[in-house]
Amino acid sequence: MFEEAIGKGSNKVRNTVERGAVRKFADSIGDAHPIFVDEEAGKASRYGDNIAPPTFPRVFDYGEITGLNLPSKGLIHGEQIYHYERPLLVGEDIHCWTEVKDYKEKAGKSGTMGILSLEGKGEDSEGTLVFRAEQVVIITEAVRKGMEA
Repeated sequence: MFEEAIGKGSNKVRNTVERGAVRKFADSIGDAHPIFVDEEAGKASRYGDNIAPPTFPRVFDYGEITGLNLPSKGLIHGEQIYHYERPLLVGEDIHCWTEVKDYKEKAGKSGTMGILSLEGKGEDSEGTLVFRAEQVVIITEAVRKGMEA
């Protein structure tokens, strides 16, 4: 279903690590650690500012991959792994993009599932890689049939 998308990627999109967004995200995941939300703690830290929680890149815009028309609902979040070179600093711009790494189909009890592997990346304004995000999206038989209709 998506074999032709393997290797395709999006254009880079600028995202800002905003203080208010980091605070809301930290609250939403139940981790209001001072390094994320307290400005004085951030200034006193080895980073010199607050940092974002490790899963914060989930809210970034990674752009659109032409031809990868996934539905907005019904997908299953299979896995997400982040690899960091350094933490995300509050106030910095991060340029993000994503690429389709693999697509496989697997027969299951409820029909054929599609397993889509994506890799997102984020770099700072100097072009230095800050993180990689590996993501697996599962497309159920019901969703696949809806896409074919």
